Amino acid sequence: MIAVVPVRGGQLPHGADEAVAEAGGRVLLVGDGAASAAGALVAAATDVALAEAGPFAPAAWAAALAAEVADDDVVLLPASPDGRDLAPRLAAALRRPLLAGAILVTPERAVLARRGGLVAEEHRIDRPVVATLQPGVRGVEPRPVGADGPDDDRRPAARAPRPVRLVLDAAASADPQVLEVMPPDPATMDLAEAPRIVAGGAGLAAGDADRGPAAFALLAEVAAALGASVGATRVATDAGWVPFERQIGTTGVAVDPRLYVALGISGAVQHVSGLGDPAHVVAVNLDPSAPMMTMADLAIVSDAGAVLRALAARLGVATPSPAPAQPDGAAAAGEVVAGG
Repeated sequence: MIAVVPVRGGQLPHGADEAVAEAGGRVLLVGDGAASAAGALVAAATDVALAEAGPFAPAAWAAALAAEVADDDVVLLPASPDGRDLAPRLAAALRRPLLAGAILVTPERAVLARRGGLVAEEHRIDRPVVATLQPGVRGVEPRPVGADGPDDDRRPAARAPRPVRLVLDAAASADPQVLEVMPPDPATMDLAEAPRIVAGGAGLAAGDADRGPAAFALLAEVAAALGASVGATRVATDAGWVPFERQIGTTGVAVDPRLYVALGISGAVQHVSGLGDPAHVVAVNLDPSAPMMTMADLAIVSDAGAVLRALAARLGVATPSPAPAQPDGAAAAGEVVAGG
């Protein structure tokens, strides 16, 4: 079993460490800056192969990689955008079935998430396959500092990274020609790759489902003004206020942004388990003891809808409107600020 991790500019994709850990520490890093990416691996990697292959070219890479991983019965890629692009091409080059969207992969079986995470399909692996592992579905245990081998951490000693030379035939591949790389649009980019996320939960509707669509439409305008992506809890996606691909959590997308703004989100474990480790968390909630508030670097005890409208007015994306009356003891928007 081996993990194949596509690399761009020396940067590991989301979920790379988890794929390496799931593969037992064997990994082939392929792309531009593979050596630099190897140094950023957190998972304990016992066998690291480096293939410097230049800019991302999934068709050419797949054709060249097929010979390198043909002896491995299970080839695992992270379900990052590049991983999802490369995996089916590699499966076709190897003439193997593709098990996409796995939440667990072993040499004997794979469990795949289906129907938005509501269904888990178990597949017995009785022939060679290619699989993709969803980011955020498993933890990663790093190799202890100072560990030298089996006596220290009961794992095989790591070998020095070994170079792999891939023979790429761009002329025989069906890769498109890249004319220009445009900066990503926060409104449409993969949520797993978003550096800034403004997310809303049931608290934005404040007990009135009719307010949900309008609140999340305003949330999208505020996020756009901040150069951030829109996220939501399962309550909001189940209600149809936002598309399911914007859902964060166990049955949604696993994210790891630098900034996470949570409006009206209590912080249930199903949501925060997909949140990663944001550098900065801002939370707005009427309940100061909500789990999300305790996680926050900046916790604002107030009505999330009122704060959203005030922020929209400040950003010039909406005209100010009167906030609804606050319950006894609750703060007006922005009045009480507490560090989480």
